[in-house]
Amino acid sequence: MTPDTHFRTGYVAIVGRPNVGKSTLLNHLVQQKISITSKKAQTTRYRINGILTDQNTQFIFVDTPGFQKQHLNRLNTAMNRVVTQSIQDVDVVSFVIEATRFDERDSLVLKLLPKDIPVILIVNKIDQIADKNKLLPFINEMSKVFNFAAIIPVSAEHGTQLPELLDTIRTYLPAAPPLFAEDEATDRSERFIAAELLREKLFRLIGEEIPYATSVVIEQFKLEGKLHKIYASILVDRANQKAIIIGKNGEKIKLIASQARKDMEKTFGNKVYLEVWVKVRSGWADNANVLKSLGHE
Repeated sequence: MTPDTHFRTGYVAIVGRPNVGKSTLLNHLVQQKISITSKKAQTTRYRINGILTDQNTQFIFVDTPGFQKQHLNRLNTAMNRVVTQSIQDVDVVSFVIEATRFDERDSLVLKLLPKDIPVILIVNKIDQIADKNKLLPFINEMSKVFNFAAIIPVSAEHGTQLPELLDTIRTYLPAAPPLFAEDEATDRSERFIAAELLREKLFRLIGEEIPYATSVVIEQFKLEGKLHKIYASILVDRANQKAIIIGKNGEKIKLIASQARKDMEKTFGNKVYLEVWVKVRSGWADNANVLKSLGHE
């Protein structure tokens, strides 16, 4: 692709409190599953870049963990640091909130927003508003709390108003050639994506609290012809958590691995052989060496 003088390229941070739909928004914008999602808050733990390239623009979206101050172990502190750092080195910030909902958790993020970078307010989940007459007054109120460059109501889940959002973001990106190939959707490796897809299944298939006490390590990742051979370990804090993840007669871990494998095959376009173990590593979320090995420090 040969860019002309009108081509624009830039980084766009997607920030917000936990569970406002940031990862769903990213996946719909780049039209590919890059960032894992679940109904549980704080599924995302890493900075993940999703790339969308069209005829005249390359958008590099930076998905970030949900910023929060409720639980601050080493892991959550590292996640918050990802958010604050990501805001500083982008061309545009997209601040995502839920339609008709703005509370102290959103205010915490609002205080982080830069004054010298365009900030677009994305009012997400408009499809969930029963009384649509409440939307415009809410938008008017939000326009008074910060000097937003624009306010765009969307439904990330259904793709509503996403073309309008892209057009708005485009106007704030600098004139520059593309940084990535036209067909690239992320700068993350397949090894990283495999770990995230497996971790997603923990959030979707295991009870409320246990997924937060887990992480995933890819022990081996091999490509043999058209077969991906992946050996992964799930880290947990305690032995009883290991028992829950394995399940009666190993049924739960089989389901987790099976669903993860299917997603990997869809993402990689190849057959996948996946083996998964569960290992007890107490205090991993507060262990600097473990977090460093997982890419958090």
